[in-house]
Amino acid sequence: MPKFNWEARTRTGGTQKGVIEAATVDVVEAQLRKYGFSNITIKADSKGMGFKLPKFGGGSKKIDEKDLVIFTRQFSTMIDSGLPLVQCLEILASQQENKAFQEILYKVKESVESGSTFADALAKHPRAFDNLFVNLVAAGEIGGILDTILTRLAAYIEKSMKLKKQIKGAMVYPITIMSIAVVVVGVILVFVIPTFAKMFVEFGGDLPAPTKFVIALSNFLVKYFVVLIGGFYAIVWAIKKYYSTPVGQKNIDRMALKAPIAGPLIRKVAVAKFTRTLGTMVSSGVPIMDGLEIVAKTAGNKIVEEAIYSVRQAISEGKTMAEPLAACGVFPPMVVQMIAVGEATGAMDAMLNKIADFYDDEVDDAVGAMTAMMEPLLMVFLGTTVGGLVVAMYLPIFKLAGAVGG
Repeated sequence: MPKFNWEARTRTGGTQKGVIEAATVDVVEAQLRKYGFSNITIKADSKGMGFKLPKFGGGSKKIDEKDLVIFTRQFSTMIDSGLPLVQCLEILASQQENKAFQEILYKVKESVESGSTFADALAKHPRAFDNLFVNLVAAGEIGGILDTILTRLAAYIEKSMKLKKQIKGAMVYPITIMSIAVVVVGVILVFVIPTFAKMFVEFGGDLPAPTKFVIALSNFLVKYFVVLIGGFYAIVWAIKKYYSTPVGQKNIDRMALKAPIAGPLIRKVAVAKFTRTLGTMVSSGVPIMDGLEIVAKTAGNKIVEEAIYSVRQAISEGKTMAEPLAACGVFPPMVVQMIAVGEATGAMDAMLNKIADFYDDEVDDAVGAMTAMMEPLLMVFLGTTVGGLVVAMYLPIFKLAGAVGG
């Protein structure tokens, strides 16, 4: 069993140090608090630690949303059946195939056994359980409806997964076509065009303007290939660096919302995510101010995040939710009107979920329309690019054949 060095303040205000042998840090902390210590600092005892090989594979495996959904649904069923919380965690952890998630569940179980609430135990593992999950569980524990909350959480995560899948599905086709186009054009310019250029030099004579342009482009690409690759990565790095700054993130997110084709889709996704998340939290008993705080942090777009914070500030000043939503200009009028109706009738949670369902369908339609529109555009682009290169290289041959025939 590992050893831990600890330092804490006693009830009289003094400082005391020591070493405890225990299974986890949580167990050490629980024991020390039991004896009245505070301001506890705990570190693993390096002397008591043997040499360990680094973990590969399962230990570093990502916590997948699908694993989280299955866990949440099974946990809800077990709690509803009357099983004790610790026993539920023990059973689910032992059945978990994802080793990283299994380790987290065992740690959550140990924290609960040590006296922590379930929500506090989950909060120690943000890699698996985000603020939304933790706050909803806390509301469920306080209200005695943990099974209901977990069922809502599972439904929320499933719908979020569906939304992400739609967006990824919409991006696969254009990215694939563009990648193929870049590879094909690159191969033609680097390997095929130089062969034709040598042949044209042997023939002599003046080349057509399109052929000269293609040969010049090929020579430039061959000569500066490494520079171009380095420049591409430099541009990507610069954009990422700029986006990591508050001003850069705000400007790029604003441009994304105003983009010709993707902008309306991004806005619809933002509205669906906002209403779905807030509706789930409000219906679960989370205060509206706390709900807006969490929704803002998980917005994924700086402009939308600032709009939600402005709404939160306005509500704290006594205004309704619909007024600042309309003023920020991010959310469509229909959304604002439906939220106003929800506030007036006292059915805010139901109205938010209806808006989310509507915009989920809107996103689905927008993805289908965008894909249908991009298919012919991409095919025209690919055909024009590759066809243009081929025609440019065959023009001198046609010219030579005409001269011979004349």
